[in-house]
Amino acid sequence: MNIQNKIVVVLGAGESGVGAAILAKVKGANVFVSDFGSIKDSFQGELNEHQLDWEQRTHSMDRILEADLVIKSPGIPQKAPVMKAIREKGIKVISEIEFAGYFTTAKKVCITGSNGKTTTTMLIHHMLKKAGLKVGLAGNVGYSFAKQVALEDNEIYVLELSSFQLDDMEDFKAEIAILTNITPDHLDRYEYNMQLYVNSKFRILNNQTAGDYFIYNADDKTILAELEKRSISAQKLPFSLTQEFEQGAYTANKQLIINFNNQFTMSIHELALKGKHNTQNSLASGLAGRILDIRKDIVRESLSDFVNVEHRLEFVAKVCGIEFINDSKATNINSTWFALESMEQPTIWIVGGVDKGNDYSELVELVKEKVKAIICLGKDNQKIIDTFSGHVETIVEAGSAMEAVAYGYRLAKKDETVLLSPACASFDLFENYEDRGNQFKEAVRSL
Repeated sequence: MNIQNKIVVVLGAGESGVGAAILAKVKGANVFVSDFGSIKDSFQGELNEHQLDWEQRTHSMDRILEADLVIKSPGIPQKAPVMKAIREKGIKVISEIEFAGYFTTAKKVCITGSNGKTTTTMLIHHMLKKAGLKVGLAGNVGYSFAKQVALEDNEIYVLELSSFQLDDMEDFKAEIAILTNITPDHLDRYEYNMQLYVNSKFRILNNQTAGDYFIYNADDKTILAELEKRSISAQKLPFSLTQEFEQGAYTANKQLIINFNNQFTMSIHELALKGKHNTQNSLASGLAGRILDIRKDIVRESLSDFVNVEHRLEFVAKVCGIEFINDSKATNINSTWFALESMEQPTIWIVGGVDKGNDYSELVELVKEKVKAIICLGKDNQKIIDTFSGHVETIVEAGSAMEAVAYGYRLAKKDETVLLSPACASFDLFENYEDRGNQFKEAVRSL
């Protein structure tokens, strides 16, 4: 893609937007950055450092509609008025990931799925760093892909891709694509139509050829049903907790077995991450490592010494024998299902926020088994109250993390757990899930 002297407009000045603007400038474009909200001070500093032209709290439509190319942040919905105007003018719109992909020859390992994608992404990145490769971490985690392409020289990138990012992809290609699972999530963005969401996830296979790889969860019925309908060009490598494969990865007799590029085995007791879903993440990561010819001892070491990401089943503290766990990153029902399933003590569950079309009934049996009290942490908790009334004796509402933690401390006894696993987005009371998790941790530490 030649953008020399072309007008490139970047919409949204968060991590991805600022990175895209820097890359566009490096490649010789005339760049204008427009954000309808406020731009964080740190991002303003970066834009100024790279002598980029920018505006905030407005969209100057006359300037935006002069663009030869628009790079859109994934958070901006297609229905936004600015997007409507750009479409009517027929201007090409791409994502930061798509844009960066045009300017790198590095290999790309791309991970998507409703759950487990961040853990799998971080685990693979950890493995490749340990192997001594020059590796970038980007997408939904790490730093902007475009910025790294502009300013660094990496031989491989590990990218976590959300369905929103995949929706904006046309020419981008993953040399290794990983699909961890598909469960209903973000259905509000997909007209409450599960097939549209599934299609979005399968876009990770776009442009793959016979020389590329597709690693997928063979225990996921939705993925298997979709594979029946499609012809896949890439080499398929399944992973499973129950089935064995000549080419793929699985568990048998408490062993993790990877059948690719010579067989690799290790005891599942050696894995750093506990729980069935994390065994699946380890299987997918191990497969990616062996495709990339990472030495077996490095694969083994990486899977056994990895430290999980913040806000994902993160132990915060033990106060008077009560354990506090921060799983703020659980923004959908499936994530919370995994969290509750891994609880071994009676649990006080903090849940709620912005509902994305959740069906809480899927959790009822697990809640009856594991949960002794529910603390609702959101502005509108009626759906949660209606679902679990009669199944859980105590349901209370809290308007802040501090209040939720105080309730948890009061309701829990020694050798019980207070779990923040909201199953919802956080935007009603918090900036994002990190802010929610950090406020929770602060409140616990102030007990």
